Amino acid sequence: MNILYSLLFCYLLLGFSQCTNITAKQAKNQLSDEALLDTVQHRTFRYFWEGAEPNSGLARERIHMDGIYPENDQNIVTSGGSGFGIMAILAGIDRGYVTREEGLERIITFLETADRFHGVYPHWWHGDTGKVKPFGQKDNGGDLVETAFIMQALLTVHQYYVNKDSSRQTPTEKALTERELSL
Repeated sequence: MNILYSLLFCYLLLGFSQCTNITAKQAKNQLSDEALLDTVQHRTFRYFWEGAEPNSGLARERIHMDGIYPENDQNIVTSGGSGFGIMAILAGIDRGYVTREEGLERIITFLETADRFHGVYPHWWHGDTGKVKPFGQKDNGGDLVETAFIMQALLTVHQYYVNKDSSRQTPTEKALTERELSL
């Protein structure tokens, strides 16, 4: 056993000794901070925008890039993950990946009719119906932590549209900023 560890140590030492400093040419190929931020924001936005469940527009619980869902759960959406997705959509609007109208349309519609429990959203919904998918037979699915994630995102959406120049607000944006969500 000691021989195995000694060989592993020698292999790692040899591997690390081959590491070299970044050359000037390699450093020029590095992304600037702004380019890196734009790349991360754009890819995150695309993940939540293109990977969203089609009816609800919210984040799927799982995305199988091959389109094969062994548990037939391709339409299950998650409230907490959707909170992150909503924040990504706001970044996408701000960066010009989608218009303000496209982003707003995607964000609000489903949540107003989806199941909730005295204001608490479930962890999972069936994205095609808005009905809760419970964790088990004795659990209705209400989840305070996941609700906190999505509510933080919705508060950010509200502030994003409230803080914009009111002369540039569309009627839909104005209606959003003047109402409260009924929980």
